[in-house]
This record gives sequence, C-alpha cells and structure tokens, in this order.
Amino acid sequence: MAKSDKINFSTPSGFPEFLPGEKRLELYLLDTIRRVFENYGFTPIETPAVERLEVLQAKGNQGDNIIYGLNPILPPNRQAEKDKAGETGSEARALKFDQTVPLAAYIARHLNELSFPFARYQMDMVFRGERAKDGRFRQFRQCDIDVVGRRELSLLYDAQMPAIITEIFDAVNIGDFLIRINNRKILTGFFKSVGVEEEKIKSCIGIIDTLDKVGENKVKNELEKEGVLADTTQKIIYFIHIDGTVDEVLDKLKYLTTSTPEAEEFALGVTELETVICGVRNLGVSENRFCIDLSIARGLNYYTGTVYETTLIGHEALGSICSGGRYEELVGMFLDEKMPGVGISIGLTRLISRLIKAGILNTFAATPAQVMVVNMQNDLMPVYLNVSQKLRQAKINVITNFEQRPLGKQFQLAEKQGIPFCVIIGSEEATAQKASLKDLRTREQVEVALEDLAEEIKRRLA
Repeated sequence: MAKSDKINFSTPSGFPEFLPGEKRLELYLLDTIRRVFENYGFTPIETPAVERLEVLQAKGNQGDNIIYGLNPILPPNRQAEKDKAGETGSEARALKFDQTVPLAAYIARHLNELSFPFARYQMDMVFRGERAKDGRFRQFRQCDIDVVGRRELSLLYDAQMPAIITEIFDAVNIGDFLIRINNRKILTGFFKSVGVEEEKIKSCIGIIDTLDKVGENKVKNELEKEGVLADTTQKIIYFIHIDGTVDEVLDKLKYLTTSTPEAEEFALGVTELETVICGVRNLGVSENRFCIDLSIARGLNYYTGTVYETTLIGHEALGSICSGGRYEELVGMFLDEKMPGVGISIGLTRLISRLIKAGILNTFAATPAQVMVVNMQNDLMPVYLNVSQKLRQAKINVITNFEQRPLGKQFQLAEKQGIPFCVIIGSEEATAQKASLKDLRTREQVEVALEDLAEEIKRRLA
C-alpha cells in the first residue's frame, strides 16, 4: 500500500468501542451482576464465539436474527487454496447471535460431565447483523443465566428469575423498574379457544409481542393480514389488555378457564403462572416490582412457558432492560431428550449506552487511580517509588508520575483523569519524612507524616 493511500480506521458501523471511563462502568456492572448470579449458585462458563451454522439455525432458532457467517480470506500468495478453504454444510461456521442456543449445544457436548439441574451464567459477546442505530449494536455483551433440567424442572426456578432481576437492578441503583410476567401457554391456549388456526398461532403471538413498539392499530392490521377475523382480533386485543393487581388478573384468568372452551392449555398456563407468582412473593420480591402483563410474549419461538420483560419506570422508551423465559425443547433437540430450561438475559452493552444517554448512569473516572504521586525532582524518584508502593500495599490505587513537569501541569493531568488526590514531596518534605496531600476536589492541602499518609488518604476517601 502506498503511503499516500488513506486507511479508514474508524470503527465499523454497529461495533462499539468504549472509552476508559465507560469501560470501567461496564466492569463495575459486570462485577455487580456476577455477584448476584453467584449468590444464587450459578456457575460461569464460556462458549466459543463461533458455532457451526447448522447449530445456530437448528429448527428455526435463528428467529429474525441476521447471522454473521465466517469465510476465510486468503493472502494473495495462497489463492490456490481457496476451494479447500471454503466451508459448506456441516463445516459452515458463524458467529453466535445469542447465548441460549450455544448453551444447548454446550450441554449436549458435555452431558456426562455436568450435574443437573445445571445453572450457569455467561457474559460473552454476541453478534447480530441488524441495522445499526442508536442503542442497537451488531456486537454487544450479553449477561445470561439459565437453569436446565433433565426431564423435569421446578417452576420455582422460574420464580427465582424476578428475584435475581430485582437484586441486580436494586444494586446498580438505576431507579424504579417493573418486571412484567406472562406465560406463553396462556396466549397459545387463548388463541386456540377463539379459533385461530394452530399453524398461525406462533406468528400471531409474535405480532402481539410488538404491541409496545407499533401500537394497537398496527397489531390489529397485522392480525387481520394473518387471516384472523375482525371480531376475533377484538377479543384478542381485549384479552391482552386485562389489567389490575396481580391477584385481580389471576382471578380474571381463573374465571376465564371455567368459561373458555377447549381451555386445557390455557388453564395449565394460568396454574403455572400462579405457582410462579407465589414463589416470587415467597422470595420476598416487593409487590411494586412485578406485575402480570398478558401482552408479553417474547418473539423467539423456543419460549414455551413463563416469559419476562423488565422496563424502567419513566423511561419505558428505552425498551426491555432484561428479558427471558422458559423453554422445553431447545436443549433436547440435540439429544432427543426432554431438557426444560429457564433463563434471563441482560444486553449489557445496549443497556449502558441507553442509560448513559438518558442521564441515568454516569461514566466513571478514566482511571481507577485514587492518588498521583507527583514528581518534584528526579533525584527523589526512589522516595516516590517507595511511597507509591506503601500506598498500594495499603490497597490504595496509585499513579507515580515519572516525568518532571511544572506542578500545575501535573495537577491538571490528575484532574483530567479524575484522580482526587496528589502527594507532593520535595527535598524538605523528604528530609522531614512528610508529604503534602492536596485534595483536588476542595483545593485543600495538608501536611502529613509519611507513616500516616495511607490512613489519611483512606479517611478522606471514605
């Protein structure tokens, strides 16, 4: 390439790149989420970024997601290998678009090495070829938990999910939120009872799931395009708008089970939902943190039972900040065995972007350093290094300035990085075994004995 050729080094559209303060915020959130996951006994795993394409597309699990396929790019001197490098059929590979389908393959690969129910968490990158726009990315980090059982899985695992969601979002203090809970069997059973053809039920549930995004009129139009009669469409709209307290909605649903024809699946969904709600309450989740919302469906077809979506009150336009649900056939399809599971997912990269833009979260300082030891004169560097190490041994994060510059410039550098304290040691201070400690937040400067320096900084940090 000629020197005059310009290389476009901007990030590809939809592939975010964090500045240091944003990355530190992400790491704080990851640590918080991890602590909650592990508090409930979830164990970490990591699956490859790349899976066989047939795994990702198995039985329609791709949904509406656009998958990034992988094709080798050969250097000019190896073009003769092109045909051999091309991958087709079972050797075709692609980047994973979520964590759940790869989890199913992971369990199938390690079935005899795992204990069940298997509860895992993952905080990996996923890739989707969707149109990049504000708050929507092609590469983003998902924080997932799932519990998978063999043959059976208690509904109390479903009940644990809202407790975990509550603990996470209470810990990060982003404001009031609401976990909306439903059961896909209720929707499926109701659609059957009003005469929707069975082969159209999944697509109709997918239409219902867009209600918050497109509005009621668009949902009606889409249902009618599916061949649903106008009076049936109106029954569906009325049904998904049933509201009230959790107990009021449950009572209305239980009444409908007695008056709805062919309501076996519907009644089972209501019973499951009631069991989950009872478990959520027994886990101590506050009543203002969850509700029953019959319009929640979750678009992916592998969900079969409980489903969840969490929204931030007053910021509903941000969309779901945590979602998930129960599935029955996803893992078993690789093993020809019933392996039900339930899980939730936080699209962390997307969430951080939205919350920063909305002013709900602030980025961290660019550096974790709490103290800068400034360089007054190069011949005192042994003193600066010794003091820096003693502060680090006291669990204080320190940057030692190795370059001698005007003191004001060093203060500016510390302030730019968000470092609150500077330690100043000149010849007189070194002889007297003292330091000047400057608080850049208040401009206060005090003299401290070197042996007391760590405790004084800790006191002021507290």
